Order: sequence, then structure tokens, then C-alpha cells
Amino acid sequence: MREAVIVSYARTGLAKSHRGGFNVTPNMTMLGHAIRHAVARAKVDPAEVEDVVAGCVAASGNVGRAAALLAGLPVTTAGVQVHRACSSGLNAIAIAANHIVEDGAEIMVGCGVDSISFQGGGGGGQEPYLTELYPDFWMPMIDTADVVAARYHLSREYQDEYSLESQRRMAAAQQAGKFKDEIIPVKTSMKKIDKETKAESLVDYTVDRDECNRPDTTLDGLAKLAPVKGPDKFVTAGNASQLSDGAAAVVLMEAKEAERRGFQALGAFKGWAVAGCRPDEMGIGPVFAVPRLLKRHDLTVDDIDLWELNEAFASQCLYCRDTLHIDPAKYNVNGGSIAIGHPFGMTGARLAGHALMEGKRRGAKNAVVSMCIGGGMGAAGLFEVY
Repeated sequence: MREAVIVSYARTGLAKSHRGGFNVTPNMTMLGHAIRHAVARAKVDPAEVEDVVAGCVAASGNVGRAAALLAGLPVTTAGVQVHRACSSGLNAIAIAANHIVEDGAEIMVGCGVDSISFQGGGGGGQEPYLTELYPDFWMPMIDTADVVAARYHLSREYQDEYSLESQRRMAAAQQAGKFKDEIIPVKTSMKKIDKETKAESLVDYTVDRDECNRPDTTLDGLAKLAPVKGPDKFVTAGNASQLSDGAAAVVLMEAKEAERRGFQALGAFKGWAVAGCRPDEMGIGPVFAVPRLLKRHDLTVDDIDLWELNEAFASQCLYCRDTLHIDPAKYNVNGGSIAIGHPFGMTGARLAGHALMEGKRRGAKNAVVSMCIGGGMGAAGLFEVY
């Protein structure tokens, strides 16, 4: 039986959208860097990569093909772009793994990227009949997070406490160098705006670390932040994921071929599942996707040693953690998107790569990556850590 294993992982640091080091760097440029380094770390001939599957949300066109060429892969390597909102990077890895297991491919790249700075957000019109059927389908995700908080009685204080812990865990992990082996420095140009004259200029800049976190965060400081949508709401700039830019890539290979070459894989991709939920509470999608995934593999929540569940908003990830009865000590152990940042199409690939590297440090066997998805869905992927 064929199996897909992950033999390498590389990512950029995450920079603040509009104000950070990637604010004028196209998504394909960031992703090209990540792919180039992931392939180099895998020690495979670039010509052996059959296809690049790239998750991306805030872009049009085929960023997978463009980034493959920018990465120095030959014209014989194909590329495709996947858009399943915030699970796009994880979905890309699942597709790449399936091509290895079911279609006979030997080497694939699964990856994700988003530049909120360069491309702006999504967009498009609203289809009237869909609006009639599901009037909440177009609800902004920040509003769905407030719905989850109110509907499931998740207090502002509870969300802020969780957000502080995410910042604390991420700061401790960064201080301990736990992200160092993931990040490849990227030399780029950054736009700066003079606060007084408003004059714009481009300066040389290197993104070599995650830049979005706020290690000096305090609970009192979080409590002082006003809710974005009004005083009776919950979501603030401190208990939601940050808009950020970045890219991540993994190289996947058929397990026996990796063994034949003497490669030490990071782990194996074992499966993935998606599920739908009400659009107005899209953040709770993982509570439906995770049980489906675990059932398929005859596992329970307690069989999972490490969880990476994307922190789109504190309300939704708290609800998912508590409803699934996940041990907080196994959950987002080095912080999450509230502290690190969340380039929509990139995060799933980052979570997968980080789960494998952190899982190895902890001696974990099974890791699950999960996230909510705009429009009312959840996704979950299962990895075996080597």
C-alpha cells in the first residue's frame, strides 16, 4: 500500500500586513522562496517534483504554477491553486498526498501563501438566490465569531485569557528558538510611510522571524481594547488572528521511495476530513470535521498527542477545544494565529509543518491539524509523527 510522507518543510516568517516586511512582496514571490528551500532541504532533484499544489485565498490566477517557476523548478513541473478559505494550505497537502497514494506520483509539493497587503482581501458579488437560502452565508467572519461567543456563552474575559496565553506560549517558543528551523530568511523591499510628511519610500528589508506577536501583552491591556463591532460584542484586535503575510511549503514523497533514498521523513500524512456547519457560526466547523476524521481512523481525542487548531478567533477555538474535550496542554502548545498571524491560505501548511517538528520534540505519535472555514465548514488532517 502506498503512503505519503513529508520529507521537508520550510516557511517564511510572518510579517504584519500593510505595515510589515512583505507589504509590497507578491504572494508568488514569497511562495517561490518557501518552495525553493523546501525542495533544497529535501535534497531531491527539482525536476522530480511532479506538481505544486498551493493554497491561496486573497489572489486570482494560478499562484501554484507561478511560484513553482519562481522557485527554480523546471517547466515540466506543473502547478495548481486551491481555495478553500482558511483550510487552503492543509487542503493543498491533502491533495498532494492523494496524488501520491492514489495516482502514482512520487514527489509533490503542498504549500500555502497569502499576501493580504499586496492583493487585498477576497471579493465578488452576492448571488441573490444563495442569499435567500442562507442569508448568513455572506456574514463577515468577525461577526460569526461574535455569534459563537454569544450563542455558546463564551465571555469576553475567557477569550482574553486565552489570547494572553497564546501570546505567552508563542513568546516562550520564539525565545527558545522553536521556530528557527522552520523559517528561511527572505530579502525583500518594504514600503515605509513617513508619519509626518506621508512620503512613501522603499527600503531593503529581511524577514527572518515572525513579527506579529506582542510578547508584552497583559490581561489588563487586552481588557481595555474596544470590541470591533460595538460595546455589546466580543471580538477585539487582541483576541482575533492578525492579518499577516507569509508562505509555507512541504515536500511529500512516497514512503518506500523515501526509504530507498535513505531520507528521514518528518512524518506521514494519514488522512483528512471536511464537514459543513451553519454559516453564521462557521468558527465551530472543527467540532464536526474532527470526529469524522477520528472515526475513519478508529481513534479518539485522547489518542491524539498534539493538536494545532487555528486560532481565527478566541471564541471559536475555545468552543472547539472545550466541546471536543481536548487537553489544553496538547493544544496550540506554542501559541497560534492570535499571536503569530494568519495569512489565510498559508496557515494550514504552517500548522502541518510545525505540528510535525514540535511533535518530534515531544515524542508525539499522532497529530491533528484543524481549522474553521469561511462559509460554514471545518477541516481536519491527521499526521503520524516520526
